[in-house]
Amino acid sequence: MNQVDKIFSNSNSPSEFASSYFNHLSEVLTKIDVTKVEEMINIILEARESAKMIYFIGNGGSAATASHFANDLSVGPRTTGKPFRVTSLTDNNAVMTAIANDFGYDELFTKQLESYLNEGDVVVAISASGNSPNVVKAIEYANSKSCMTIGLTGFDGGKLKEVSKLNLHVPSEKGEYGPVEDIHMIFDHVIGNYITQYCRKHD
Repeated sequence: MNQVDKIFSNSNSPSEFASSYFNHLSEVLTKIDVTKVEEMINIILEARESAKMIYFIGNGGSAATASHFANDLSVGPRTTGKPFRVTSLTDNNAVMTAIANDFGYDELFTKQLESYLNEGDVVVAISASGNSPNVVKAIEYANSKSCMTIGLTGFDGGKLKEVSKLNLHVPSEKGEYGPVEDIHMIFDHVIGNYITQYCRKHD
């Protein structure tokens, strides 16, 4: 039984559950290593300066976060200076289903990267467990191509924490998908808002 399960068991109403859930989320947030957030921001800004691509990948809820990240970084800053070259590899249903059907789901992101990836590009993988085979395989491929790799993880970090060059980790109990995915979205908004303000000041 993880902390969210315990919160539900000890709650007598939805409002009590919500209050306890928010308190738990606040506690997890205090454990985040914000220097890793700064490192990711710097990597994104460096990629912009060198006209490198940034690719986001993930499954399920993490796929939605990948799309949201790509939106917030490519469109959000509304910069008049250099563009942020950002895309999510979770958004083309025809491509994804073709790869899954022809090569298997584990190849979902690697096959796309084989077509697009250049040395020095950035690949950001989002996975609560850190053990999604298609995500881990894609990061290992990107590493082999001398790219920068970033993992956003939860639970114990799984394999993704080991193979990504930079890891933004949400320390949480196994199975706490809600809090981990919540904080991954907070990473998106913290990073996106900082970069928007940065562009307003420097462009």
